[in-house]
Amino acid sequence: MTGPRSAVVVNPVKVPDLDLLRRTIVEGLAQAGWPEPMWLETTPQDSGKGQAEKAIKDGAELVFVSGGDGTVMAVISALAGTDVALAVLPAGTGNLLAANLGLSADPAVGVQVALDGGRRRIDVGVVGRQCFAVMAGMGFDAQMLEGTSETAKKHIGWVAYVGGALKHLRDRPMPVRISLDGKPPLRRRVRTVIVGNVGRLQGGVRLLSEADPADGKLDVAILSPNNLAHWAALGWAVMRRRDRVPRMETYTAERVEIRSNRPQPRQLDGDLIDPGKSMTIGVRHRALLLCVPQPDGDPDLAYDSSAAERAAEEVRAAAEEAK
Repeated sequence: MTGPRSAVVVNPVKVPDLDLLRRTIVEGLAQAGWPEPMWLETTPQDSGKGQAEKAIKDGAELVFVSGGDGTVMAVISALAGTDVALAVLPAGTGNLLAANLGLSADPAVGVQVALDGGRRRIDVGVVGRQCFAVMAGMGFDAQMLEGTSETAKKHIGWVAYVGGALKHLRDRPMPVRISLDGKPPLRRRVRTVIVGNVGRLQGGVRLLSEADPADGKLDVAILSPNNLAHWAALGWAVMRRRDRVPRMETYTAERVEIRSNRPQPRQLDGDLIDPGKSMTIGVRHRALLLCVPQPDGDPDLAYDSSAAERAAEEVRAAAEEAK
């Protein structure tokens, strides 16, 4: 075997059939003449960053990641700024990066996409030592995640977040100061501030219609509904993809600073981080090398590659036969 060295960082809690996943990856790589990958499982103490760093140290040129959004985010934090490519094999509930960039949820197709050689450099957001590829948020969006049980997510998928959202629709707004690229702060009473690298939320809802993950900018949404009628009008306009959304302001910036007068729930890529009174968010331009369908195409388009699908079907059959 003379192909590139690769590694798999996998969250065993999120993947329903680890043996099948392993056979699918190994068989797909073998058919292309690649050596068997390193296999690195996450732990409760390390959600993927340490495993990805080990893969880089051991010479991996490509890292597959299979798990939820938190696992993907941890691996991105290790790979950002390197020339090691990331191949996302979605598992778990959200899979927001895959959904935003048109990546298939089928592991066999994901392996084939990596083999086909399609690559795209995208930006990553930065909060402290953590990187994110989708969105950071402070306020209602983090409250929604906090109010959604793992059991509900496991059984009904992203729809479970609706229940978490309903619990907090009537909560009081938070006073914030938002500084964009060092300019004088905007003073607002808001329900949430979302800073996005891409535009789609759970369920395919596009909140930030102009977001481009490779433009060197972060897109900022400031949501300020005060009652249920405001929420309904805002939600309807977002669902209808209206140019103007009531109770929502949007901006772009390379650096965003959010400050409140009391600790607020916060999240990165759908994973809760510790509450805090502030959140400072920057961007690293084109820091992540990502495996994408070939040719790149429009990120808004669904994945559509019949050749890759056919190749993946052969891999699936071989993996099933190896049971």
